[in-house]
Amino acid sequence: MTTKQIDYCIELSRTLNFSRAAENQFVSQPTFSYQIKLLEDEVAFTIFERSGKGASLTPAGAQFVSFLAGMREDLKRAVEQGQNFSAKYKDSISISLMVREALYFLPEAMRLFAKEYPDVQIVPKFEYENGMDGFLKNETDILFALKEQTRLLPGIAVHDLFESRIYLIARREDALAKKNRITEEDLYGRTLMVGGGSPQALRAVQHRLIATGKIGYFNSPDHDTTRTNVAAERGVCLAPGFLNDHSGQFAWIPFDCEESFSCVLCTHRDDGRKPLSAFIAILKKLYSEAVAFPL
Repeated sequence: MTTKQIDYCIELSRTLNFSRAAENQFVSQPTFSYQIKLLEDEVAFTIFERSGKGASLTPAGAQFVSFLAGMREDLKRAVEQGQNFSAKYKDSISISLMVREALYFLPEAMRLFAKEYPDVQIVPKFEYENGMDGFLKNETDILFALKEQTRLLPGIAVHDLFESRIYLIARREDALAKKNRITEEDLYGRTLMVGGGSPQALRAVQHRLIATGKIGYFNSPDHDTTRTNVAAERGVCLAPGFLNDHSGQFAWIPFDCEESFSCVLCTHRDDGRKPLSAFIAILKKLYSEAVAFPL
């Protein structure tokens, strides 16, 4: 299947007329018809029904063309991005993280890095579930992770970044939002949302609170759903500080516990590029200087 055949197929699905579609693609009708027939032979099903009035899509053809249209748009964007990259950059460094909030200083790090390496592009990739797999397949160069997740990973270098505490998320109108620190007793009689892929340290705290028998709970599948439930007054939740978007929508109050999260950056041990090391150093410096910043 060629890009030309894809374009011909999409154009014919739009006009449903071989002559007009061929004219719009600046080729003769016999050439156009031949390429459509080659495409149908390759996929082994009829895309267009022919008649004296022109052409019509078969049900399988309609589904196929819908897929082709999406694929053609993806290809167009890939070409455009490649053109932009080749015109300005000599190299790229991709960084995988589950959500934008996880690295609050990422935009500032990118800005500072661009001053030192203007011809190297930093490409963030937000992968809530599959970031680890992509990194291990060498699809990304840097992975934001919790240290506990990296202990058994082969062939990687781990760079300590910051320690993140546990916070209670509540509506700003909630009485708990007026407190400077939340204790276990403050949550008695409240409903706590749990689950959603919580890290090990957070699960330990959640289980300890639920075991008191004085705190209600229900499962929430992910962080976005949990925040929606908090906004709807269905309960409160505990979360790592690195998930705070600092938008002011919710109150994030430190929770009184010993557990915390060691946040790290992972790189491939055999990746010795100087720009990569420089970018890691910039991020580490930004976080080391953020002494009063809530994490």
